[in-house]
Amino acid sequence: MPSFDNLLYELDPASGILTITINRPTKLNALNAATITDIKAAMQRAQDDAQVRGIILTGSGDKAFVAGADIAELAQMTEITGRRVAEYGQDAFCSIEESTKPVIAAVNGFALGGGCELAMACHLRVASENARFGQPEVNLGLVPGYGGTQRLAQLVGKGKALELLMTADLVNAEEALQLGLVNHVVTRTELLDFCRQLLGRILTKAPLAVSLIIDCVNAGYDPERHGYQTEANAFSRCCASEDFHEGTQAFLEKRPAAFTGR
Repeated sequence: MPSFDNLLYELDPASGILTITINRPTKLNALNAATITDIKAAMQRAQDDAQVRGIILTGSGDKAFVAGADIAELAQMTEITGRRVAEYGQDAFCSIEESTKPVIAAVNGFALGGGCELAMACHLRVASENARFGQPEVNLGLVPGYGGTQRLAQLVGKGKALELLMTADLVNAEEALQLGLVNHVVTRTELLDFCRQLLGRILTKAPLAVSLIIDCVNAGYDPERHGYQTEANAFSRCCASEDFHEGTQAFLEKRPAAFTGR
């Protein structure tokens, strides 16, 4: 099993579920450059590992998923280094959003700044009852740098996103659910089990179709891509797959499908 300085990387071979845990509890799992590098490397390893079928991303402890960026590190930035930091973080978080394997954020406690951006880069979000979300960068004279201005507006709408970004107000778990920022809210003790069950349901479906659904939805938010054409191409690709023939045959024969991802 690979090891990282700031992450725990734990694969359950029986289910194919990989749990990646941001592991800086004394810093409330704040994101520094080394942690972002670890996240990007862990996602690449997960994509390359055929044993990994789905991913849960969480934070150690129950106080914070990720409480933001490492402020001491941020305070040293210049105009030039700031651009590099933002672009590197965006690239790392895009590796989550563009993962061909489903990624669920298990948000335990604070998800602020870069932590909220990290959760939003995941395909689904499940929050514990004590979760708090926010983009407080404006309090530091900053804007979000890891995709927060874009993904927050996609999830909650332009008007509400502008309000949250400009006021730095925090949102509790129930309000996040109402806004569409999270998919589910559960108790702290249920969080990881619920995420495993949800991911387990997804993993019973055709793997190729799941990965193409992720790509199609992402294409709809990318101005350089044509969402409808991406969908048509994906539909065509599915029609040529073994899983399509297995799925339709299983339906006609009234039996569970045995998908292989081919």
